[in-house]
Order: sequence, then C-alpha cells, then structure tokens
Amino acid sequence: MTVTPLDLTQRLAGRVAVITGGASGIGLATARRLAAEGAKVVIGDLDPTSGAAAASDVDGLFVQLDVTEEAQVDHLFDEAARVYGSVDIAFNNAGISPPDDDSIETTELPAWQKVQDVNLKSVYLCSRAALRHMVAQGRGSIINTASFVAVLGSATSQISYTASKGGVLAMSRELGVQFARQGIRVNALCPGPVNTPLLQELFAKDPERAQRRLVHVPVGRFANPEELAAAVAFLASDDASFITGSTFLVDGGISAAYVTPL
Repeated sequence: MTVTPLDLTQRLAGRVAVITGGASGIGLATARRLAAEGAKVVIGDLDPTSGAAAASDVDGLFVQLDVTEEAQVDHLFDEAARVYGSVDIAFNNAGISPPDDDSIETTELPAWQKVQDVNLKSVYLCSRAALRHMVAQGRGSIINTASFVAVLGSATSQISYTASKGGVLAMSRELGVQFARQGIRVNALCPGPVNTPLLQELFAKDPERAQRRLVHVPVGRFANPEELAAAVAFLASDDASFITGSTFLVDGGISAAYVTPL
C-alpha cells in the first residue's frame, strides 16, 4: 500500500478565512500564513489604505469596517460567503490598547468603554456573524484573540484591556462547548507580548515599562507575529480537529513561570 504524504503547505486549501485587524501585526502575519497554506483570505480592517494593501498582498478581498458596528460586521462575513462561497475560518483579532487605559485609579469610563467595545463587543459580533454561516455549513473554526493577561495578572496595568481579554477567553470557552457537536471549534489564542506596532508604540513611550514586561518572559524575548500566525494556522486546520474551548497559550512560558530564569 502506498501512503501519500501530507502536503502541510496546502492544509487550508479550499477554505475561506475572515480576519479582523488583518492589516497589521498578528492579523497581517496570519493573513500571509493562511494564504500560503491555500486559504482564500478576507481582511476586515478600519484603515482603507493598509487594509487594501494587505488584501492585495495575499490576493484576497478587503472589506473596510468598524468592528464595533453590528451591520458592518454582518456585511463582512456575508461578503466573504458571497464572494468565495463559505466562511470556514474566523480569526477575530481586532483590538486596541490605548495609553488612557491604565490603572483602575486613572482610567476613566470613556477609555474603559472604548476598549471593551473594540476588544470584546467586536468578538461577540464577529463570532455571532461567523456562526450564522458555520452552523448552516456544519463546520468551521473560530479563533478569538485573547491574551496571556486573561490568565494571570499583568505587571503593567491596562485595566480595561485585561478585563476585555478575560471576557474573550470566557466567551470562547463557552462557544467551544456549545457548538462542538455541530462541527464548529472555537478556541482562544492567548499571546504573550508580541513585537507588533501596537507594542512598539506603547513601549517606545516608556522603555522601563517594556523592560518590566520582558524580564518575565522565560524565553527572553517578545514573540514575532509569525509565531502567532503559525498557531492560528494550526487551530484553523484539521490538525486541531480535537481542540476546542481551549486556552491556547503562545506566551514564551510566562504563564508557567514561578520565578524568572537568569
């Protein structure tokens, strides 16, 4: 009997992936990775220039949207299904970490609410929109971007960000349980600090804050976006067919460390 070797470079061939926040950072790296593995990619982003460039880069489709607006989110997923025929993968990744989200003592309600809307409400809206298509298909993989701060307290406070990511983790877990027997997997990707424009901007203003983060990473560095993209590609693929409702930590060992190694 001849065994045909698996072509892992095309394990997402024929799949349609929707990525929010796909114009930069983890989202852009993931768009490139999923496209390289054969998926058709639909990028949803607020920025029309970088969004269109990202879609062109992966020979995909760009849909401009505000992820906090229900009608725009529904349109993103409906457009993906209309153009490419299905919605097989949803990487709900859009998020913000603005400087006015800080300690609970100094973070005012408008800053709190803006972060909750972009980081948590959008994942609710995107998951619901994706599920409308996936339930009808009887298959699908949803990956929601949470964070390592959803499972342990951050050394540098961003109170609304932390709370929002905890909400993403809990919601993903529940959806993973709820839809498992309908052929749909839902997992929470929990990155450690990642070397993205968002982190670079945050830490350029406060190098000491960056160092306080870095000292806790056992691996001794921040993640590259491509390392998170590889994790998303795995969770999106049939290689992860028995993984749902998981807290998928890609954190350089932060959450496992009692003390930081020298």
